[in-house]
Amino acid sequence: MKRKRNASLWAAGTLLVVASACAAARGRVANSPPEIPGAAEARLLEVYRLAAHGQNRDALNKVEKLVHDYPTFPLAQLAYGDLLNARMRPVQSFGDVPVDVAEAAAPALSDLRDESRLRINAVKDRPAAGTIPTQFLALSARNKHAIAIDTSRARLYLFENTSSGLHLLGDYYVSVGKLGTEKSLEGDQRTPLGVYFITSNLNPKSLRDFYGSGALPINYPNMLDTKRGKTGGGIWLHGAPPDQFARAPLATDGCVVLANPDLDHISSSVEIRTTPVVIAAHLKWVPSKVVQAEGKPFEDVLQAWQRTKSSGDFSKLLDFYTPDFKSYGKTLDQWAPSLRTEIAKLKGRPIQLKDVSYLSWKDASDTMVVTFGEVPEGTQFGPIKRQYWVREGNRWKIFFEGVIG
Repeated sequence: MKRKRNASLWAAGTLLVVASACAAARGRVANSPPEIPGAAEARLLEVYRLAAHGQNRDALNKVEKLVHDYPTFPLAQLAYGDLLNARMRPVQSFGDVPVDVAEAAAPALSDLRDESRLRINAVKDRPAAGTIPTQFLALSARNKHAIAIDTSRARLYLFENTSSGLHLLGDYYVSVGKLGTEKSLEGDQRTPLGVYFITSNLNPKSLRDFYGSGALPINYPNMLDTKRGKTGGGIWLHGAPPDQFARAPLATDGCVVLANPDLDHISSSVEIRTTPVVIAAHLKWVPSKVVQAEGKPFEDVLQAWQRTKSSGDFSKLLDFYTPDFKSYGKTLDQWAPSLRTEIAKLKGRPIQLKDVSYLSWKDASDTMVVTFGEVPEGTQFGPIKRQYWVREGNRWKIFFEGVIG
């Protein structure tokens, strides 16, 4: 009876659903040192699991150690309070505080409950083994890592690009814009959606404490954003202030914010300029072989562009570009002479595309973000280029092309 009663203390909240999921997905990590990425979350979920099973004494012991190691982790403090209350009276819900306190702190409690739910769901519904987000059609060996963010799940996924394909290294809770996603204007407090790349790794010594242990800026607005008239900038992946282990799910001015141990791990792993960052409202996970098959038709189009440029047929090559093409401010008519010059310099030599990557983005239109090294036959080096392609009817066409390295 005692076990049944203790378990019922949590039944009205969100904690009961983690009973089996946490044990299977995380295991017992109470002794993990604080600097390990994801350790605090895993330890909190173990507290949830124990409480859901009526093991309140064990849960209380573990949460006491957790709040000692992470005193600025609000969810841990809230669970600690609930477990202390449970020793004296039935706890009716997660964050069961007196009515007057609940009314005064309603927004904060709501944020914490949302955060708790999102963290639990991320453990319950982990992506199936061997699946990857559909955006990652092809990554070259230069793309040593990749990042995907599912804003609906408040989750960032870090991948290593290995010889056998993408391997999920870890996933982490994140906060996004106060007003959600689909950024379009400067100051709209929304997080952009799209395919981006990390542009730099900022030294925390150059930043205010607000940005935590560092920052990884991304290239918002990208060329698709610019084409659509979107404005703003300064979108970073960055850490949390010293007095906040984590922020609410919707709490930033548009950046993506992580706990500092998580940000430190990511910052030490990824490379600037070559690490793609996909930010999506909902990530779709499919087997990697399916993703490769879906990319094959576009690969054929890219190879057709390569053959046409190698042939030197300028008029046929121009047919691959949209009428509203832009390259760093130049229209197609203004940019075409430089393309003609490129072809002339080839002197009939074919070009090779090396280290090719292409990522898919689907919303109101289908877009491909393509990066490659363009190397004329007989040479070892060439410029690194990026193209943005859009599907127009049954055809793919280029609306941006430029040298990025």
